[in-house]
Amino acid sequence: MADSKKRILTGDRPTGNLHLGHYVGSLANRVKLQKEYDSFILIADVQALTTHWEKDENLAENIFAIALDYLSVGIDPEISTILIQSMVPELFELTMYFSLYTSVNVLRHNPTIKSEAAQHGFKDMTYGFLGYPVSQAADIAIFKAHLVPVGEDQIPHLELARKIVRRFNDLYRPVLVEPDTLVGEVPRLVGLDGKTKMSKSLNNAIFLSDSSDTIKSKIRSAVTDPARIRKNDPGHPDICTIFQYQQIFNKNEISEIETNCRQGSIGCVDCKNRLFVQLEQLLAPMRERRSKFANNMPLVRDILFDGTSKARAVAEDTMREVREAMKINYFNQ
Repeated sequence: MADSKKRILTGDRPTGNLHLGHYVGSLANRVKLQKEYDSFILIADVQALTTHWEKDENLAENIFAIALDYLSVGIDPEISTILIQSMVPELFELTMYFSLYTSVNVLRHNPTIKSEAAQHGFKDMTYGFLGYPVSQAADIAIFKAHLVPVGEDQIPHLELARKIVRRFNDLYRPVLVEPDTLVGEVPRLVGLDGKTKMSKSLNNAIFLSDSSDTIKSKIRSAVTDPARIRKNDPGHPDICTIFQYQQIFNKNEISEIETNCRQGSIGCVDCKNRLFVQLEQLLAPMRERRSKFANNMPLVRDILFDGTSKARAVAEDTMREVREAMKINYFNQ
């Protein structure tokens, strides 16, 4: 890593294809940040198993699908390091050391853990699920990330990671970097049903891998203003799902669309067609890049292998320092 560049760690759990919510929430920002920072992007397959341990048959397929999503949006493997979590065993060693001094009560009271446990219906949390924030702390620390881009719901995890790293440095020796959070104003994209955020499990998402016809069909069926019966009825854009999308993806026309909607001079079908045009301009180049890589999967495999190998070399260096600090490098004293 060049001395002038700080390092960022970010990533996703491979539980399915990424969608527009992921794009506006993190992927678009990663593409921008990769030119300014030394970016490590983690495909967190082990952490995916903390909630999907009984449904791992699609894990390998999902790993390559998410890699295609990364490459399609413009993540450049020449300047960003894409790695697979389970292929860096040093991560699990550091996770274990961190867990030795991390209180179970602290983990149980983590608001994100409580929220996810309720979401998945976990009445009795497993050791692996409860320890997810400790694993995340190890991910960040082993690559000595200076910054971690997060949404507001992930801030408790990052605060815990900072405390865990600080505690290690105080207990042994200051060899690990205490990470800072990089919180941006991230638009929250509601699902096509207008009820909650986009989610594969709720079947309310537009995926980055969707075809043009699929996207057009999904937009046509999306919820709009339930109070608007006829085309010429005055609309209420503030409660319309499609208008929320227009605010993000069609900023040049947003004022005109809002005015016309309130006046009843633009119908929902026309509004949806305008959105489709904007989404096609965004997604068509991604679709083209995806096709190029999808037709050369050995190259995708090499990208993941090379990125993981580079990441493991960094992890091995960090663990040598960790073992020395803990005085457990028994054969190298």
